[in-house]
Amino acid sequence: MTQQHSVIAPAQTPAKAKRSDRRGDWWRDAVIYQVYPRSFADSNGDGMGDLEGVRARLPYLRDLGIDAVWLSPFYASPQADAGYDVADYRAVDPMFGNLLDADALIRDAHGLGMRIIVDLVPNHSSDQHEWFKRALREGPGSPLRERYHFRPGKGEHGELPPNDWESIFGGPAWTRVTEPDGSAGEWYLHLFAPEQPDFNWEHPAVGDEFRSILRFWLDIGVDGFRIDVAHGLVKAAGLPDLGSHDQLKLLGNDVMPFFDQDGVHDVYRQWRTVLDEYAGIQLGPEGPSAEGRWRETGGRIFVAEAWTPTVERTANYVRPDELHQAFNFQYLSTDWDAEELRTVVDRTLEAMRPVGAPATWVLSNHDVTRHATRFANPPGLGTQIRTAGDRELGLRRARAATLLMLALPGSAYIYQGEELGLPDVVDLPDEVRQDPAYFRGAGQDGFRDGCRVPIPWTRDGSSYGFGSAGSWLPQPDGWGELSIEAQTGTPGSTLELYRAALAARRTQPDLGAGDSVEWLRAPEGVLAFRRGEFVCVANTSGESVTTSAYGRVLLASGEVTEADGEAKLPADTTVWWTTTP
Repeated sequence: MTQQHSVIAPAQTPAKAKRSDRRGDWWRDAVIYQVYPRSFADSNGDGMGDLEGVRARLPYLRDLGIDAVWLSPFYASPQADAGYDVADYRAVDPMFGNLLDADALIRDAHGLGMRIIVDLVPNHSSDQHEWFKRALREGPGSPLRERYHFRPGKGEHGELPPNDWESIFGGPAWTRVTEPDGSAGEWYLHLFAPEQPDFNWEHPAVGDEFRSILRFWLDIGVDGFRIDVAHGLVKAAGLPDLGSHDQLKLLGNDVMPFFDQDGVHDVYRQWRTVLDEYAGIQLGPEGPSAEGRWRETGGRIFVAEAWTPTVERTANYVRPDELHQAFNFQYLSTDWDAEELRTVVDRTLEAMRPVGAPATWVLSNHDVTRHATRFANPPGLGTQIRTAGDRELGLRRARAATLLMLALPGSAYIYQGEELGLPDVVDLPDEVRQDPAYFRGAGQDGFRDGCRVPIPWTRDGSSYGFGSAGSWLPQPDGWGELSIEAQTGTPGSTLELYRAALAARRTQPDLGAGDSVEWLRAPEGVLAFRRGEFVCVANTSGESVTTSAYGRVLLASGEVTEADGEAKLPADTTVWWTTTP
């Protein structure tokens, strides 16, 4: 008998609390949704997303089935780098609202059964931070200059930078200041934009300040922190020259004197003692795994954005007395290829197992090309792609890659809009771009703006429901057909695929937490693994393949045909089976 399974299998089992909810270590198999506030929802019609807009849309995220929301920076900032240049770590920028809005958002999220993780930017501040402004005003010898990296220049008149380091955004990593008397003076270090001077973490006042900032937000009620540039705080002694190098390796893909220095781990051990002082916050009864009562979250967490040369080095950040999770950039950077994916999955699980930390999996975020566009292009181009490619191919692969990611043991991260299958916007006019990399070069060409275009909520309207007016980056024509309104309830839509997948993670005891997979024999170009009574098969090849049928189909990213104990998977398709009736 031949059976054809639709993209979303109708059979569902009743929801029940995940094992990690019952144990309290919710973060081990959590699905965490990244909100980029300026591009999520605009509540006041100024074209810029804000905290009240996020708050109003929390029920959508609850119904999607996520466990926690990670908010990109909303602190007071001149916005030289979209808020990653912080002027005041204890204030909300007026463009996003105020502290009362932040408090209300956190409380509402808890009431709906979700947690809130906020971004923290400890590697650098804004050049408008009070410490830095005073350091400039007070001139050479100011104690405030010791909290940053101020150095005299080289050359007869100090006209050359102190060393040969380059900014991630292109150009020198040093800027020379004009002293209060009008003379050309010292240089300061900025691994990113000139408006983002790096802190000197050897100075005790820096550590004291950030421990105080942690407590400020923990007291308000956040459930954790995503640490920006977690690998960059400590620089090699003496700030030695780098020598010849590949510019793209500055992101942390190679050994660098300003990244992944062993001293960063001392910082995080101190931070962990602060975090462990705080008990978990109770969540409301309205979450997907709720049982009609408030429940403990199981504690607060740290998540590291740590670009390191190897996943083994990444594991150092999640030792038991340091951070809880670290982003898996090795996985994000892997092409849609079965052999390569299996290698990085194995290495990730092997690296995390000795330190007792969960693996994390991520396909898109605010700094890389969306995976629906990445997979639409030939392999080997990396994560910074500025061509649309084959849209149909990219979406098909993106859907399959998502089901593969969500089937792996550990925690998964979703970037806003990927549940809609959004592509990057690759044809933004030059005059609207805001990525500082666009203005400084380095071969990046401002690619990050393309993944930050505000998401569409409705089919129609001046900004497709993002707000009552326009949007800070223009949305493409036809964006409405990808909107939440257009995809909700539509069989086979990418949004409904995500909803079904996240629901299945809560009903299947062998999805989520754990640290291993059992690989199964599969045709070339196909990944197949078992986890208890659950089986995932992903066809990364460009052709249909025939595999064993492993039981009842739970979910598939494309049409799957079964007959006589075998299943035919189309090209670039992932299917989930359960061996239970």
